[in-house]
Amino acid sequence: MVAGNQNWSTTVLATEPDYFTAHEWVADGGRLFSPEEAAGGRKVVILGATVAEMLFAEEDPVGREIRVRQTPFEVIGVMARKGQNPMGQDQDDTVFVPYWTARRSVMGASRANARQVGVISVKVHEGENMAAAEEAIRTLMRQRHRVAANEPDSVSIRNLSDIQATRDASARTLSALLASVAAVSLLVGGIGVMNIMLVSVTERTREIGLRLAIGARRRDVLAQFLLEAVMLALLGGAAGVLAGVALSHLLADVAGWPVLVRADAVLIAVGVSALTGLFFGFWPARRAAHLDPITALRHE
Repeated sequence: MVAGNQNWSTTVLATEPDYFTAHEWVADGGRLFSPEEAAGGRKVVILGATVAEMLFAEEDPVGREIRVRQTPFEVIGVMARKGQNPMGQDQDDTVFVPYWTARRSVMGASRANARQVGVISVKVHEGENMAAAEEAIRTLMRQRHRVAANEPDSVSIRNLSDIQATRDASARTLSALLASVAAVSLLVGGIGVMNIMLVSVTERTREIGLRLAIGARRRDVLAQFLLEAVMLALLGGAAGVLAGVALSHLLADVAGWPVLVRADAVLIAVGVSALTGLFFGFWPARRAAHLDPITALRHE
């Protein structure tokens, strides 16, 4: 697909005006093609938001000419952004042309697949029985395609509600997996903090004994080592957040994905790190606070 000196590879959808009603698509600029334009095979095209951005940047594409497979088309509209579909595909990286126009000018009437319709979209009114509608469609298509009773269906019917349910189940499974990985990471990190603090208590036994001997309260020693454990965990958490953000931006640059770093997610990560340090640092801190001053001062 070419506009001026800009070239972009995208999906061309040959469809009818009712497609936009079934999918609740609206034009953000310009208009949709009319039934008369669709029936007459007019060379008009509607751009998805991504395509319009790639071909025309900040300019208004309505009224401009583009070439689809060397055939000139007039841009009559730009679709409002829809984002990704349940399968993760960018719905805005699409252009729409009338079905009969595509058959004659894009696909070519001599091509074997020019007469084939790949997808039929059906919108069921709210409150209607979805299963009954699917069965009615299946029966109609079997009759139209003259499919015998003992033969499999000639078409496959996909219910977007079922697709969404499958996607939600996959998302829940992935979330549970990520939560498990995070829990194991916290456990390993917490044990690491505890071991470091235990070593610190052992190495500073005489210092602790001296502080207790000159009047330091046990709760002061407890607070000191708890604070050190929390600071250690916070440093680890901050390093993890920075590494995660940097890796996300690196992958985004390679794959072309958008990156969103939420402040609440960062605060939660830092807060969980602090709680981990507090929990796993309590035993070493308590051990330090309950040392006997005389025994601690004799420690070599």
